[in-house]
Amino acid sequence: MDLFRRLFSRSGTKEEPSAPLTKNAEKPKSPAANDVDSIGTDTVPVAPLPPPAPIDFKVLDGVTRPLPAEKVIMSKNEHLVFGQSTDVGMVRSNNQDSALSFFFTSHSSEERPDFGLFIVADGMGGHHDGEKASAITTRVVAAHITNNIYVPILADGDDVERPPITEALVAAVQRANSQVISNVPDGGTTATAVAVIGDLAYIAHVGDTRVYLITKDHIEQITRDHSLVQRLIELDQLTPEAAADHPQKNVLYRALGQNESLEVDTLTRRLPPASRVLICSDGLWGLVKEREIFEIAINNPSPQEACDKLVALANTRGGVDNITAILLRVPSS
Repeated sequence: MDLFRRLFSRSGTKEEPSAPLTKNAEKPKSPAANDVDSIGTDTVPVAPLPPPAPIDFKVLDGVTRPLPAEKVIMSKNEHLVFGQSTDVGMVRSNNQDSALSFFFTSHSSEERPDFGLFIVADGMGGHHDGEKASAITTRVVAAHITNNIYVPILADGDDVERPPITEALVAAVQRANSQVISNVPDGGTTATAVAVIGDLAYIAHVGDTRVYLITKDHIEQITRDHSLVQRLIELDQLTPEAAADHPQKNVLYRALGQNESLEVDTLTRRLPPASRVLICSDGLWGLVKEREIFEIAINNPSPQEACDKLVALANTRGGVDNITAILLRVPSS
């Protein structure tokens, strides 16, 4: 019997598998590193792993760390922004103002310059004559400048042979004058056009629509009103305070549609970084003070919101005329 038991327990018989480990069960201990009898002859001792790097628990607490703020804004990726608003006002039955805004920007190896054209025209005359005169003016000026300035830049670059911008603006306004005389004999209109190429503004102006240049601490009217009261102020026969209530404050001595020969004021201004340019009709500047224009233009990052607020403010003051505003915000660098 003892012999039978010894024979049965030899290596030919499989041992029973050990019970599986549970979560709290102890795992078999590994042989000690210095226990020579427990290590095979072909086993190479492995160096212990370095301790794990400390974990920054601030990153794991459910709050994402903000990326470092960008310190440089590439000027090539920042462009002029504009807003445009017009309203019939609280008294008139139709809107005789016209406004047009056009801006082109691109980026390629050919490096076409940014180009913008902005026009405000305030019509005068009968119920429909004024609105027709202002509409013709904005359309004709825009078409002439597009064909003579913008299309050549787009086709052949900035070095192409083309008329100087100021001359093109004068020709455009004079062409519009002829069209108004031919198509609206009893109508007339003011016209103020601003062409922007890069950081230069080229301005053509007739009448009492205005252009203001607004910087962070200053507002300046850079056009001259072609009105009777302004002429009396220049001759020291009237004060600006008295001009505001003068019975002939809306009388113009220069406008489109009045004479075949038309003199057009022109000027060129370099636009400071982050400045604003406001083009508006007298329905705005006649009711909103320059300080109020400055504060609204500077304190509203969106030019469209600023235009809407300026028009709304003029309406709260009575809105006695049509109200139009175009506001440009120049890139900061």
